[in-house]
Formats: sequence, structure tokens, C-alpha cells
Amino acid sequence: MKNILLRDESALYYECGYSCDNAIYLQLGDEAWFFTDGRYGVEAREAVRGAEVVVAWDILAAAAKRLKRSKVKRCAYDPKEWDCYAFGRLQAAGDIRWKAEPDWSHRKRIIKRPEEIELLAKAARLGAKSFDKIAKAFSKEGFGEDERSLHFLAERILRKEGKRELSFDPIVAIGPNAAKPHALPTRRKLKKGDLLLVDAGIKYKRYCSDRTRTARVVKGFDFGTLQRFKSRKMQRAYDTVLKAHDKAIEKARSGMEARKVDALARDVIEKAGFGEYFVHSTGHGVGLDIHEMPYISSRSRTRIEDGMVFTVEPGIYLPGAFGIRIEDMVVMRHGRAEIL
Repeated sequence: MKNILLRDESALYYECGYSCDNAIYLQLGDEAWFFTDGRYGVEAREAVRGAEVVVAWDILAAAAKRLKRSKVKRCAYDPKEWDCYAFGRLQAAGDIRWKAEPDWSHRKRIIKRPEEIELLAKAARLGAKSFDKIAKAFSKEGFGEDERSLHFLAERILRKEGKRELSFDPIVAIGPNAAKPHALPTRRKLKKGDLLLVDAGIKYKRYCSDRTRTARVVKGFDFGTLQRFKSRKMQRAYDTVLKAHDKAIEKARSGMEARKVDALARDVIEKAGFGEYFVHSTGHGVGLDIHEMPYISSRSRTRIEDGMVFTVEPGIYLPGAFGIRIEDMVVMRHGRAEIL
């Protein structure tokens, strides 16, 4: 068993079934402790599994004390989870050889268990149904409303009037604003015939979904992948993104390096003459966090394996004109990518 010190909420939840915004998880061999303060003591004792709950005013001091008492000589930690102040206080625990292991929990979680895949599939299905409802709502009451109002309406639908959590702050972008991959809502108003990009996700039992669709907005429109635009350039860009999306999913295989999956999509866009306008990677892992391993980028040598879940989301972004992205989550199963 490994000696490891964790602070990230998703990492804590994965290890012991509970997390909060002020907690530390310490595992030393086959023993583990969950340190938190009095605000969370009752919940932690009810929910934490496989670890002793320690309630303290100063959880850093409590964790340092436990480390010192244990007399361990080595302990691993994820440096991305700690600031200089907090980690400096833990170093007072004694003469411990600390081993930095960036993304320790993400690497552990990269292959999803069957029950995790089911939760992710459920989140994806609920997210897709929300897109259908967003399209109906925008078609009925969205024309003449600005992106800020549409963003609020989309969020209300995604949250199902407060019954769900979001994976991230949704993106609702019209026309030229969609040329910004992470566009913020503006006062641009929705008109019939506009290009509309929506990127959103919901959580189901803490597991995230992530989906993007681009549509031409007319009365009764939907977020299906069959879209028709009046602009020939816009249509050509859309068809190129859809082809890149479909090819990457169709041709991805277990055993392939992630950069090869990225190349499947990127080559389509480059051959169509839009290469310089595809400004991000083809995808990223999804799980308890919206961005996890594997990263489907041109630099990633991660070997794709069955059980990995990631997005495929090629895009073309023409500054000042429009942006297009089509995104689905896939799971690698029996050597191939399957849309969730």
C-alpha cells in the first residue's frame, strides 16, 4: 500500500466516498485518515468509508501530527493540490522524504470501472435530453433575447430547477461570439437564421457530462448534427467539423496513442484548409472532473485503452465571423470508441 497525502475534492471522493471544501486524506500503508473541521464532522462520519475521521480546528496541524507520530520516512503528494503555505506547514511533520506525483489521482482514475461508465453514460443521456429542451425553449422564447438571457434559460433547464449540478458554466454563443472557444455571454441578441453554439454538461452522482452542438436557429430547430446554413463557407466549415468528429470516433482504437486520435480529426480539418483555425486539442478525459486524463492532443503519447472515457470535440473558429464545434463523449469498449 502507498503512503499518499491528498487534498483535491474529487481525489478524496474517489478514495473514501466523501469530500468537502476543507479536508485532507492521508493514507499510510493500510491505514487512512480523513481530516476535516467541525462543520463537516457529522456528514463525514456518516459517509466516509475506509478511513478514520479526525475532526480538528486546524486540519494541517492534525495531519502533520499524525505524520510525525507515524514515523514514516517517505510520503507521496500531488503538488498541483497544494499551495506553498499549506505544504510548508506539513513539512514540519519531521524528516520525511516527499515524492511529488503530479496528477496522481487522475492517473489512478484514467481507466473507468464499469459502474463509473454507467454513471457517465447516465449523465450524458440526461445532458442530451437537456439539449432537446434547450432547443425547444430557445425556439419558443429565445428570439430577440441576448446571450446572457439565453445562458440563464439554458442553465435553468440544465439544473432542472435546482435538482442537478452542472459540470461547468455553460457556453451559449451566437455568430461571431462562437469564434471564441470559451465565449462569455454578451448582449448579442438571437435572430432567426443565426448560428448558435451551446456547450454544456450536467453531473449525475458527481460524474460529469460534456456536449457541444452548433445549429442554425430557425423556428423548431434542433441540435441534431444535420444542419443547413445559408452561408456556403459556414456550411463547408460545419461539414468539415462533422467529418472530423465522425472520423475520429470511427477510427479510434485501443492501443493507439492519444496523439494519433487527435491526428484523425486534425488531418480532416487541415486538408480542408482550416487547420490554423482549429486552436485546441481534440478532446479530454471526463469523470469526477470535467477535465481528466487522457488528453487527446497532438503532444500526448498516452496509450488509449479500453475503459477510458473522453470527448471528441474538433472545432473551427474564424475570428469575427463564426465558430463551430461538435462534441460527444465516448468510451473505449472492445477496442473501439462508442458514443455515450
